[in-house]
Amino acid sequence: MKSITKFQLKYFIIFFLIIGCFSTPKVFFKEPVDTKTKKISFEKKRVFSFNESGVYFSNKFEGARLNNVNQLNDSTYILSILPENKPINDSPYYAFKIWSSSSKKVLLKFQYPKNFKHRYIPKIKSNGIWKTADSLNFKFDDNLSSLTIKINDNPKIISGQELHTSSIVYKWVDQLISGKESYIKFKEIGKTKLNRPFKVLDIYKGVPKNKPVIVILTRQHPPEVTGYFAFKVFLNTILKENKISSIFLDKYRVLAFPLMNPDGVDLGHWRHNAGGVDTNRDWSFYHQPEIKTTVQYITKVLKKNNSKLLLGLDFHSTYYDVFYTNEERKETALPEFLPKWFSDLEKRIPNYKVNEKASNSKQPVSKGWFLYGHKAVGITYEIGDDTPKDRIDIIGKESAEAMMKILID
Repeated sequence: MKSITKFQLKYFIIFFLIIGCFSTPKVFFKEPVDTKTKKISFEKKRVFSFNESGVYFSNKFEGARLNNVNQLNDSTYILSILPENKPINDSPYYAFKIWSSSSKKVLLKFQYPKNFKHRYIPKIKSNGIWKTADSLNFKFDDNLSSLTIKINDNPKIISGQELHTSSIVYKWVDQLISGKESYIKFKEIGKTKLNRPFKVLDIYKGVPKNKPVIVILTRQHPPEVTGYFAFKVFLNTILKENKISSIFLDKYRVLAFPLMNPDGVDLGHWRHNAGGVDTNRDWSFYHQPEIKTTVQYITKVLKKNNSKLLLGLDFHSTYYDVFYTNEERKETALPEFLPKWFSDLEKRIPNYKVNEKASNSKQPVSKGWFLYGHKAVGITYEIGDDTPKDRIDIIGKESAEAMMKILID
């Protein structure tokens, strides 16, 4: 075999570097964020036993977050909740089991590090049913928010939001696509830092060549479950067996990422992944495996099929319902989409006023990546922490139907 000269070797290295950059094109933002992996603290899995009073706590399950428990008196317990690392957003998340050897009432006080305040009203799972703590039993306080609860030998789960860990999410997807495998592929496309599967739903009918692409994703931030609820309804609406969805999937291809941060979700993180990073600041250099895998897959689909990315929806949760959009409209693939979509939503949903906040992204977030990387419409679709489920169902369904109708027309 003919030997390779130094010049040829240098040429090949440059060539493969160029190809590598092309396969995962970087997108530059005005305010870069350091998203290289940072150290996290793993909580010690254990049962906290108070034998004299017969009260027990546990964090030995997926999605748990409870770092320590101290007994103040016979019926009062201080719960220490710590983040995975710092700096981090002020969104303390918690999840634990509690039970007792006999029926009794206890007072639980939530303790966070200095300068952090309670965010999530407790959700309580008993006998398989989730309920939100009422205002008589839960008290917000700047220092120690508290929950009064009756317990017995049947363990209850108390959590900032309902638990939807990776096993629960992937089971839901399997059920959702059952019987629809002819046009939906649910596949593993990578691994997380802790070797959990990272998956995508690839959805289209007919031939993929030249099909415009819509991307939807959720759970970049583990506790943001209400956004995930909207994502579920939105996706389910797209997959309904009816005329509008059939026409839509004949014309468009949907890439749906139902769990963007499996490690963070299963570890009970406040916000970050197992790399100690907010993945929604990594949409520039792709240091984290979840974002790198997502970008690589989208890029591969677009290049292989000569397709264009038109729209990206990233489902989150915050204190209230809001759509964060980009100010830039004229140069996008769908310059008239947002006003039409929002107008249609207000017509479809009784007593509904769209709350839109527009600003071109300065930091490397997904909506900016959709815009700057592909001239696509990028939207951060936020649902309030405490928006009722029936309201989420209506918003999710009507927004999906309105989107399909506009894009078909």
